Amino acid sequence: MFKRFFCVLFCLLSANSFANKVDVQVVGPEGVGLANAVIYLQPTEPLEQDDLLEVAIMDQVDTQFLPHILTVQKNSLVRFPNSDSIKHHVYSFSSAKMFELQLYKGLQADPLLFSKTGVVELGCNVHDWMIGYIYVVDTPYFTQTDKDGKGSVTVPNGNYQINVWHPRIKDKSEDLSSQLMIDSDLTKTVRIKGKLSPMISQFENGNDEFSDYE
Repeated sequence: MFKRFFCVLFCLLSANSFANKVDVQVVGPEGVGLANAVIYLQPTEPLEQDDLLEVAIMDQVDTQFLPHILTVQKNSLVRFPNSDSIKHHVYSFSSAKMFELQLYKGLQADPLLFSKTGVVELGCNVHDWMIGYIYVVDTPYFTQTDKDGKGSVTVPNGNYQINVWHPRIKDKSEDLSSQLMIDSDLTKTVRIKGKLSPMISQFENGNDEFSDYE
């Protein structure tokens, strides 16, 4: 009976240590929340990490990458299915991950390993308006903001550096980072000072000259 009691007590204490909810809002220079911004909390103490994490999905739908921004933890696999009826040729020249997936459709492409942190900008050699991003972080504590610029991360007690990234943000990364000591729930606002880059235009696909790539 005592053994069962201590087991339940240990489980409750463990649950409480991970019960800190950090609510963050990312606000642009005009006071409007920025959707799809990446928020991640980097512990100051090194984390143990599995050699390989679960497989994430970066799809291709209506000649656009879906999602437009995908956040994954370092050492994750990413699969690139093509849900369009036409072929795509996905590539990246980014230092965090250089790769090329030749013309394909369906589920023909094998998943790729993302073992370096940083921004991976994606393109398609056939449809040059297709631009997407994979952001690789070295922490399991991350999220992306909703349409109002809000996101939540649950973390254990500890010291963290909070960071924000979005392709439209021009501010220096260090200006968007701060140190936090977390031992309870908290709310934080990250304000972007510089003007945001323009949004990527959504091209009409009806006149796609490459639509015969079946």
